[in-house]
Amino acid sequence: MEKKIFMMLSIAVILVLSGYSSADHLSHSNTIKPDEKKSEVGDAVTVTVILERFYLDGEVSEELIEETIWSMEDFWAQYEDWQLVYQDEEQLVFQQHVDDISPLLKTNGYFGIDEEGVLSIFNGKPDQSNKIIQSFFQIDVEKLESRQHELLKKGIKVGSKDEYMNVLETFKTYTSSP
Repeated sequence: MEKKIFMMLSIAVILVLSGYSSADHLSHSNTIKPDEKKSEVGDAVTVTVILERFYLDGEVSEELIEETIWSMEDFWAQYEDWQLVYQDEEQLVFQQHVDDISPLLKTNGYFGIDEEGVLSIFNGKPDQSNKIIQSFFQIDVEKLESRQHELLKKGIKVGSKDEYMNVLETFKTYTSSP
């Protein structure tokens, strides 16, 4: 029931923002002036849709889509898993929190340790890249086994959410105390 009310309100907002009113519809002819951007009901409305995805690793992706809306019901159904955070006459911004790591991390992310001993994720292997994507916490390198220290210096590939969570949990026990 709430979804239907929200959908009806959204349709009303789009209609108001596009300048439609029943009196306007009756008083205008069906021709649209060349300089007029707004559509009459029954015509398509074109808007810019921005999709923002927030990943567990802190990365945010943004996708821009030019969307032609022929049916408001179909349009809202297409984005039912998204949260509408901004809307005006020409654009709508949707957000989604993704319970996964970003494609960037899956492709090229490596856990490693920087010069100060901070557990970080690098874009590429830590011994070949100084591009840090995300930093976490200071590690007491004295507590690490030499094998673990070498692993962090060379880099631990991050390919999935489970690997990401496992590495964080494993090295959390080596956090240095202030």
